[in-house]
Amino acid sequence: PGALLSVALRCGGTRDDVRAAFDAGDLARTWPMRGTLHTVVADDLPWLVDLMTARPRAAAARRRVQLGLSEDDVERATDLAVAALAGHPRTRAEILGVWAAEGLPTEAGRGYHLLAELSQRGLVCLGPYRDGEQAFALVAEHVRAPRRLEGDEALAELALRFLRGHGPATVADLARWTGLPLGEVRRGVAAVRGELAAVEVDGVEHLLDPATLDRLPDLRDAAREVLLLPGFDELILGYADRSATLAPEHAGLVVPGGNGVFRPIVVAGGRAVATWRSAGTGRKRRLEVAPFAPPLPDGVEEAARERWAALP
Repeated sequence: PGALLSVALRCGGTRDDVRAAFDAGDLARTWPMRGTLHTVVADDLPWLVDLMTARPRAAAARRRVQLGLSEDDVERATDLAVAALAGHPRTRAEILGVWAAEGLPTEAGRGYHLLAELSQRGLVCLGPYRDGEQAFALVAEHVRAPRRLEGDEALAELALRFLRGHGPATVADLARWTGLPLGEVRRGVAAVRGELAAVEVDGVEHLLDPATLDRLPDLRDAAREVLLLPGFDELILGYADRSATLAPEHAGLVVPGGNGVFRPIVVAGGRAVATWRSAGTGRKRRLEVAPFAPPLPDGVEEAARERWAALP
């Protein structure tokens, strides 16, 4: 759900608009990097999956042995899923039901593992919504105009996209975000360095789109405003070193126990200052803010409530 809000906030639309983009085949969700779910432009899905899934799939193959799944199980799951999804997107529960009916084990994480494997093979993805739940679809049917990039061309495109979207960022940020070997990341960055600007911060080179520097004077005040961001937002997850936005001593408040579940954050002055959540239902819904270091600066909680009331 947080992905819908993250995209809506950046594109000026609503969460319903983002769902509609999934339904229309403009967006897709899959496991292209680090074995984690990401929302991507659908047409880019094939080359992103091809480029970044080698390491996660190798790790998954080792995990498959621990789950008691054989390669024959994976092939049977593939054939059954492809047949079931042809012309008919299905929910996770429906696909698991198809497998279970044919005697394939899906409990104890096996079903999730198989869905991720088929997605990382570039066969299926999460696409349209059905009754509020995102359904799996065949990539061949959901992705209308698949883009194909290979090797160094794909590395260069990925580096340019990331550094334009996340800059100023470092090579280490890009390596952490993609999960690719550092040598491959450096090749990609070297290929597009001429299209980027560089700034040095504490002796570390950061790269960014030159246009960002040009726009900064006009956007500085807006960047310092109070923002309400969902969990797993790229402002936090997009970087290896998150200290520019999230003080290390507060990291445990955003990811309690280091469990990989990132809470929604309140940002003020470019820094995360609290977590937030919507509580209650209907007319009794309310915003609850948990400051990292009470009290919050003057005006922050009031601004957060205005942002919450206006969330798309």
